Amino acid sequence: MEETFRWYGPNDPVPLDFVRQTGATGVVTSLHHIPYGEVWSIEEIQKRQKMVTDAGMVWSVVESLPVHEEIKTGRGRCDEYIENYKKSIENLAACGIHVITYNFMPVLDWIRTDLHYRLPDGSEALYFNQAQFAAFEVFILQRPGAEKDYSPAKLAEAKAFYDSMDSVEIQRFTTNLIDNFPGFKGVTLDDVRAMLKKYENLTRADLERNLKHFLTEVCPVAEKCGSILVIHPDDPPYPILGLPRIFSTIDDVKNLLAMVDSPANGVCFCAGSFSGRSDNDVVEIFKACAPRVGFVHLRSTQHDGNGNFFEANHLEESVDMYRLVKAILEEELRRQKEGRADWKLPFRPDHGHTMLDDLAKPPCPNPGYTAIGRLKGLAELRGLEFGILKSMNLL
Repeated sequence: MEETFRWYGPNDPVPLDFVRQTGATGVVTSLHHIPYGEVWSIEEIQKRQKMVTDAGMVWSVVESLPVHEEIKTGRGRCDEYIENYKKSIENLAACGIHVITYNFMPVLDWIRTDLHYRLPDGSEALYFNQAQFAAFEVFILQRPGAEKDYSPAKLAEAKAFYDSMDSVEIQRFTTNLIDNFPGFKGVTLDDVRAMLKKYENLTRADLERNLKHFLTEVCPVAEKCGSILVIHPDDPPYPILGLPRIFSTIDDVKNLLAMVDSPANGVCFCAGSFSGRSDNDVVEIFKACAPRVGFVHLRSTQHDGNGNFFEANHLEESVDMYRLVKAILEEELRRQKEGRADWKLPFRPDHGHTMLDDLAKPPCPNPGYTAIGRLKGLAELRGLEFGILKSMNLL
């Protein structure tokens, strides 16, 4: 596997010279300063690429090239934004960058209700609590009909949580939920309400149809460029805000691969996102899409049995990381024997804990992406990979 580290650009508090010290040879980054839907020019791509190469690494993966909301809804300037997307794919390929991550989650990307969940060892993790999210939907966002999505017991729990906060805490809680996405900062409750309005009456079938239209248009361009588009799983992997999510289970994976049968239609295999559903067998999901995986996120989650989960240590809890890494290495070996140029899969540690010296620093503007927790995760994963390769007589 190719070890990579996510870097958020020049304003990332973790500088590139620190990233290089982790053992990563590749960087995963994005042009967050370019508004969603606009073309990424060769000039802007090369500026970022030069920063990475000057630091002694390569820009391995784009994470992400955002899909505009009007592509997801199939409305407004949808076709114009798709044409812009095609041009960005071509420009990235011209610069030698061929793995492009995207997601098709409506309105909000990944969601957590607590960015500083304190663990018994004193470190902090990202946490999703259903009752807390219900409090946001029902009492803060006041989404029409939101209460119908929760049981009376869950609503009572949500009300108790809401009542426990003062106005300052409510504002902080709201900001943590809706204003964490690079390239999409400054989001307000009214912005979220306006976006939800654009999805009114949009069904799961509509969203799947819009994804298929997008892929039908962009995959031939990516294929011609020798590139692969890899979709990130939904996080959490079930419907949120009353909207469908369509990439959460093994059936969704199979549906995606059949939707557009192209080597350019691929998967960003995020173990942690898939593990957000306790009924998902993460290793079996990987095997179902292995030939079309272009990028891997490795992390795990710990569940409490009530639909809540937090980010666990990378080698522990819901994901059988040994079986998963072994399956990834076996897929790499299969590709190598076939003579595939993309046989070595880029991976990165995902959502590390905030720990040690990072606890004393100002809150990271990119939750889950402090340096030390990810360094720990990468070291553990590299060690696991080394041991498996040794056991397979490949080292």
